Amino acid sequence: MTCCIDDLYCAETVLKEIAEKNNISSPLIPRIATGLCSGMARTNGPCGALTGGILALNLMLGRDDKTTSVERNYAAVQELTEKFNQAHGSLHCSELLGCDLSTPEGQRQYNEQNLGLRCNELSQSCITLVNEILEQA
Repeated sequence: MTCCIDDLYCAETVLKEIAEKNNISSPLIPRIATGLCSGMARTNGPCGALTGGILALNLMLGRDDKTTSVERNYAAVQELTEKFNQAHGSLHCSELLGCDLSTPEGQRQYNEQNLGLRCNELSQSCITLVNEILEQA
């Protein structure tokens, strides 16, 4: 059950791509995104590409202390969420893939229908959206 690049999953891929584009390297990337993949660890949560994109925005626009405003970051996250939903019709992994990854049947469907290609498409779309948002920030 892989997708995207370097056999990484959706959230890992998006975070890694944005970090690398911005010359950020850490052994924690993509590790900190792993539990967000597959709809938040197969719990039918938000799409991992989207949550990886939010992590990437946090990496670039997040605050370092309580004296810094959250407004710039929050606006970017809201914009990403809105644009992702408009582009794909949902924010949730199971709806975007048409299967429930929390079940063996859904995992089998994911593999048999090669839905990793869909995850790759969603990840690439999210990378593009994050890059556009960061260019405007």
